[in-house]
Amino acid sequence: MRVDLSFGPAYENFRTEVREFIREHGHEAPPRVDLRAPRTLAWQQRLIEHGYAGRTIAREYGGYGAQADVLEARIIAEEFAAAQVSPGLAGQGIKMLIPTLLHFGSEQQRRDFIRPTLYGEMIWCQGYSEPNAGSDLASLRTHAVLDGDHWRVNGQKIWTSTAHLADWMFCLVRTEPDAPKHQGISFLLFPMSTPGIEIRPLVTMVGDASFNEVFFTDVRVPRDSMIGQRGDGWKVANTLLGFERGMLGDPNNTLMRFNALVELMQHETVDGTRLIDQPLLRERLMKIQGRMLALRANDLRLLSASVNDTPARLAGLVVKLLGTDLRHELEALAIDALGEIGALYRGSPLLRDEGMWQQHYMYFLGLIIGGGTAQIQKNIIAERGLGMPREPKLA
Repeated sequence: MRVDLSFGPAYENFRTEVREFIREHGHEAPPRVDLRAPRTLAWQQRLIEHGYAGRTIAREYGGYGAQADVLEARIIAEEFAAAQVSPGLAGQGIKMLIPTLLHFGSEQQRRDFIRPTLYGEMIWCQGYSEPNAGSDLASLRTHAVLDGDHWRVNGQKIWTSTAHLADWMFCLVRTEPDAPKHQGISFLLFPMSTPGIEIRPLVTMVGDASFNEVFFTDVRVPRDSMIGQRGDGWKVANTLLGFERGMLGDPNNTLMRFNALVELMQHETVDGTRLIDQPLLRERLMKIQGRMLALRANDLRLLSASVNDTPARLAGLVVKLLGTDLRHELEALAIDALGEIGALYRGSPLLRDEGMWQQHYMYFLGLIIGGGTAQIQKNIIAERGLGMPREPKLA
C-alpha cells in the first residue's frame, strides 16, 4: 500500500513558490553569514520582503506579517536546507530577544528594537553568565542602583558572545539586594557604547575570540530601559533561555549540515570508493539521519504549540541537549570520513568546505557545555519535564 506523505495541493504549490524564489534569487545569498557585510544585510532584506524571514512578525515591527502556519514553516526550512542556501540572520537578537520583546516588551520597545534587529542593523549580545554564576545563573552579582533617572550598573559578565561586535546588550542585573536571589533580578537593555563598559576577548579552542569578558564600572542606563517589571527579570530571563535552547539545537540548521554531509560523502573517495558506499560510515550516517528526523518531528510539536499558544513543556526542554550533541556527532563523522584530510585545519589547500567541518566540530563540543551544560539540561528535563523530585541539597 502506498502512503501519501505530501502536505496536500495548497502546500505543494507553496513549496513550488519557495523553490522558484531560491532558483531566482539564491545566488544573492552569502556563502557565509557576516553580520556587518552588505551582502548579508541585502539578503536578509530580500528574505523579509518575500516572507522567508520574519514571516510571522507584524508589519508594524518590520516583519512580513503572515499568519503562523506550521507546515509553511516546515516547507521553508526544508527547501532552504535542500538548496544549502542561507535562511538569513539568526543570533541572539533575532532568535532570542525579538520573541522576548513580543512577550514582555512595551509597545515603544517593540517599535524601537524589533525592526532594526530583524534587518541586522542592530547587533545584540547577552549579559547573563558571570564568573561565579554560570549554571546557577540566579546567583549573579552584577548590580544596578537607581540614581535619579538612571540605573548605575557595576559588575562583570563572562562568555559574552559577540560582545566585541554588538551595538546593544540585554543584561541581567540585581536591583533588589535584599530579595531572594530569584526575585531580585531585572532585565535591562543598553548600548555597548555607554561609558564605563570594557570588553576583553577570550580565545576559544577554535582559535577565535568570539567570547568576551565584559566589565561595568558606573555604567548609567536610562530608567525606562527595563523589560518587564523591576525585580521580575527572572521570569523574562527564563523565557529568553527557552528561545536560546531552541536556537542552539535548531534542527533546521542540522538538516542543512546533514545535506552537506551527504553531498561530501557522495563525492569524496578513498581508494576509488565513495565514502557513502563504505558500510561503517553509511551506518553512522543513517543513525544520524534517524536522530535528526526525530528532532524535526519534535520541532513540529514546538511549532504547533507556538501557533496554538500552548506550553511545549518537555518538547522544548530536550532541544538544546539533543540538538548540540547531534551536531557534534554529525561534524565528527565528516572529520572521521575524510581521514587524514579531516585532521587538517587552517591554511591547508586540501581543506574541504574551508575548514568548516573542523570548526563546527570544536564549536559544538563547546556548546554541549555552553548555554547550560548537558548535566544541567538533564536535571531541568527530569525536574520540569518529567516531574521527578529535585536533587536533595547537602545540609
